[in-house]
Amino acid sequence: ATEDDNGADSKKQKTGDSQFDQLKNFTTLVADTGDIEAIAKFKPQDATTNPSLIYKAAQMSEYSKLVDDAIAYGKGDISTIMDKLAVNFGVEITKIVPGYVSTEVDARLSFDTEATVAKARRIIELYKEADVDKSRILVKIAATWEGIKAAEILEKEGITCNLTLIFGIAQAIACAEAGCTLISPFVGRIMDWYKKKEGVDGYAGAEDPGVKSVTEVYNYYKKFGFKTIVMGASFRNKGEILELAGCDRLTIAPKLLEE
Repeated sequence: ATEDDNGADSKKQKTGDSQFDQLKNFTTLVADTGDIEAIAKFKPQDATTNPSLIYKAAQMSEYSKLVDDAIAYGKGDISTIMDKLAVNFGVEITKIVPGYVSTEVDARLSFDTEATVAKARRIIELYKEADVDKSRILVKIAATWEGIKAAEILEKEGITCNLTLIFGIAQAIACAEAGCTLISPFVGRIMDWYKKKEGVDGYAGAEDPGVKSVTEVYNYYKKFGFKTIVMGASFRNKGEILELAGCDRLTIAPKLLEE
C-alpha cells in the first residue's frame, strides 16, 4: 500500500466515531435543557435554558433544593422567585459547562425595551450574588425590535446577549448590527410554519426551510464579517442537525443528542 492509501485507511477508521463525536469536529455543541444530569452526561461547551425547560427540571425531585432556595429567597414575590430559580439552575450548570449559560428574560417583556434591560441587569446581579461572572452568562431576549434595542444597550454595558425567536434574515441582520453576541434562529419552528402552509408531512434535510434560513443567515454573517455567533435552535429531527454541521453552534435537546 502506498502512503496515500494508508492515509485513506486512517480516515475511514476515524468514521467509527459516533455522529455526535463527528459533529463536535465541525460545530460547537450546546445542550438545550435545564436537566443538570443530562448536561453532565453530554459535556457540551455551552447550555441554553428557557422557562419551560426550567419548569420541567424543577419538577424533578433531585432539584428540589434549588426550588426551595428560590422560594425562600423570593419571600412571596413570584417574579423574584422565578428569576432566582432560573439563576439557581444556571449557577449549577456553570459548574459543568466551560462556556456560556443562557438565561431567559420574561417573554412578557418582549415589547418593552426598558423593562427588558432592567430584567437583564437583575439576572446578572443575581449571578453576581452567587459569584458567577457575567462573562459566563448570555441573557436570552426575544428578537423583537424592542428586544434588539435592549440588547444593543446591554452589550455596550458588557452584558452578553442571546437573541432568540429568529425566523428570518431581517431579524438576524438587525441583531448583528446591534452588536449582539449570539442569535438563535429557530429551525424547527420555521419548518412547522412551512409544513402547515404547504400541506406537507416534512422535508428532506437540504430542502428543509428552517435549514435553508439558518444557512442564509450564516453565509450573510460570514460574507459581511459580522462576529455575532449563529446558533441553530428548535430542532425537530436529527436530519436538520446533521444538515447544519459546520454552523458556529447548535443547541440540541438531550433526546436528539441521544439519537
